Amino acid sequence: MKKTCSKCKGKGSTVVSYKICETCHGTGVTGQVNIKNHLKGLSGGARERFQLDEEQEVPCSVCNGKGEVEVTEECLECKGKGELNLCTKCGRAIEKGDYCDDCKDKQDKPKVYVLHPASELSDLDIGEHYKGKITRVEDYGVFVSLSKKLYGLLRLRNPPYSVGDELFVQVMEIKHNRGEVDLAPAAIKGTYELVKLKKDMPRTRIVDVTPRMKGKNIRLVGEIIQIQQTSGPTIFTVSDETGITWAAAFDEPGVRVYPNINIDNMVEVMGEVSLHGGKIQIESESIDRLHGSEATEARRLIDEALDARAEPENDQLIQDAPILQKLRPRLRTAAKSIRRAVMDGRSILVRHHADADGICAGVAVEKAVIPLLQDINPANDAEWHYFRRSPSKAPFYEIEDVVKDLSFALEDLQRHGQKLPLIVLLDNGSTEEDILALLKVKIYDLEVVVVDHHYPGEVTEGKVAVDDYVDVHVNPYLEGGDSQVTAGALAVELAQMINPEVKERLLHLPGIAAVGDHARSTEAKWYINLAKEKGYDEEDLEKIATAIDFEAFYLRFMNGRGIMDTILGLGNREKHTKLVDALYKESQRRVEWQLAAAMPNLKTQEFPNGIVFNVLDVEKYAHKFTFPAPGKTCGFVHDQMVQKLGEETPIITLAYGPDFGVIRATDAVNEIFGFNLNTIILQLAGEIPEAGIDGGGHECAGSLKFVEGLSKKVLQKFAGKVAGLKST
Repeated sequence: MKKTCSKCKGKGSTVVSYKICETCHGTGVTGQVNIKNHLKGLSGGARERFQLDEEQEVPCSVCNGKGEVEVTEECLECKGKGELNLCTKCGRAIEKGDYCDDCKDKQDKPKVYVLHPASELSDLDIGEHYKGKITRVEDYGVFVSLSKKLYGLLRLRNPPYSVGDELFVQVMEIKHNRGEVDLAPAAIKGTYELVKLKKDMPRTRIVDVTPRMKGKNIRLVGEIIQIQQTSGPTIFTVSDETGITWAAAFDEPGVRVYPNINIDNMVEVMGEVSLHGGKIQIESESIDRLHGSEATEARRLIDEALDARAEPENDQLIQDAPILQKLRPRLRTAAKSIRRAVMDGRSILVRHHADADGICAGVAVEKAVIPLLQDINPANDAEWHYFRRSPSKAPFYEIEDVVKDLSFALEDLQRHGQKLPLIVLLDNGSTEEDILALLKVKIYDLEVVVVDHHYPGEVTEGKVAVDDYVDVHVNPYLEGGDSQVTAGALAVELAQMINPEVKERLLHLPGIAAVGDHARSTEAKWYINLAKEKGYDEEDLEKIATAIDFEAFYLRFMNGRGIMDTILGLGNREKHTKLVDALYKESQRRVEWQLAAAMPNLKTQEFPNGIVFNVLDVEKYAHKFTFPAPGKTCGFVHDQMVQKLGEETPIITLAYGPDFGVIRATDAVNEIFGFNLNTIILQLAGEIPEAGIDGGGHECAGSLKFVEGLSKKVLQKFAGKVAGLKST
């Protein structure tokens, strides 16, 4: 096979240096000529215009005016021929002929073919030699397995073989109508060439595999997202750009098949379509891991297709407020991350604050994701294996929570072969208190999406401290907003981007979140009016929010999926009304019982700056281990003082215990004095480092933790900070 030499470009020589042209001595010209002597009959004007009266320089004909010439030598690659003679088979350079010595020997060697496990009758050629294994021995001959589904009969009298022996055979006759193959011993002596054949079959997309294809052989290309070893076969969960299916592989009961294949590997699966428990399953003939460019190209095609599918179908907002418009790109990115996790076969772990706002947020995302899981994943219990929603008592991602989440995730990886999950934090995740837990998550390279409205600290160039540990961060503070846009509202906007079909069911949830979180803003009022259009007035929203808080107190670390659906009006409306009324009445009874103990022991004073400061020792003057908890008790006591003195009065209420404090303040304190609880806590932590101060929350609502032995000093210092506030 002739090929132009790539080194000399077919010239036969290569340039090694340059030297001065001896003809023109490096000037590039050889002399001058008077052009007018060569042109007759031209007018004087033309001669003058084209400067024909002047003598013109002539370029050197040897160097073409360059002043230097090339110094060349014979091309060593092609030995001056300008072309190479290559072996037709392996491409090695040879002197003559079509094949190199090695390939020439192979050309002369007989070929013995090893069929692919998925090979069928149509893949055989009469007269060719194949390698097989004896699976059955009879007096009249032996049955030879050529692939998993292809057998032939080698007729011999009293054959000297045993089951399991390998041998070479030649195909003598193929009886297509009867599906039979007659074989003869292969007459091969000496050396031979063993050739592995690959089954040539078009690729089938998972979405195109239907029950009607039962019994048909297909070829899939995709990513392994889960591997489960049963007491029988090994089950590989395969995902491509269109969906997810299972491939079963079996050698021996309970024995792991294809131990070289792991999660995240790109594979080629060939097998027969079957039904198992009413679901499609591929009875695999072979599962081969793809390598190199083949794997890279397959992954690229699938990733590009999944990226396109993960893009939200709708990125329009329910409320077209300026702050929400600024947050829309972040919400769209968060929606894409969640949709992509579903399509990638990753489980989704939602962590949210255990109050009305956080639960509205968590349930909204749950209702959006589960239908996608059921649609994409063929497993009947996909929603339980691939989605988990867990409440957090604290308004931040606690160490206790992350320990549980990582333990469960790593256990699922080891026991069930599941990918590590996507972490979605709702109504928490934005503050510096979250950083340690997020750091642990990032050690295991988990993706994290945060949708929160708590104060995240100082914003610099659109970023805060926690952004180094999360992949997507949605928070009004990042775009110049504040906590008055609740996490529940943001999560509903996110949910309808993830799955537009759930939008109508969730329209009243932002109103519940706004009322439950005492949000006072035009955005909150808009969502409350939207809920009214859905049949929930503000009194209904208040009852629902209270019922959520009451139920969440007793659910503790359980998500209460069915109960919360009923309370939120996402199930039977009659049951919703009865349950909310019952829970609201009981919660009010307990609140009155708590206030009866607390209010007489509330200490109130007005500072010189005009702030009314209320203090309650909930350790001594409140019922323990029952609803309402200290945080809610502080809120109810604060509300009593607000009703008495009015919303426009700057009021701060502090409920404290041995090593904690809970703070509530009216918006007037923030508006008049620029009060921000998070800022004061940072100041206290710096001034009393030995107290181990921690905490935070919103500007006007949050908690404070400290060492019990220094509680008096910390509380006095806090009171001093409040007394020292000056109007802005």
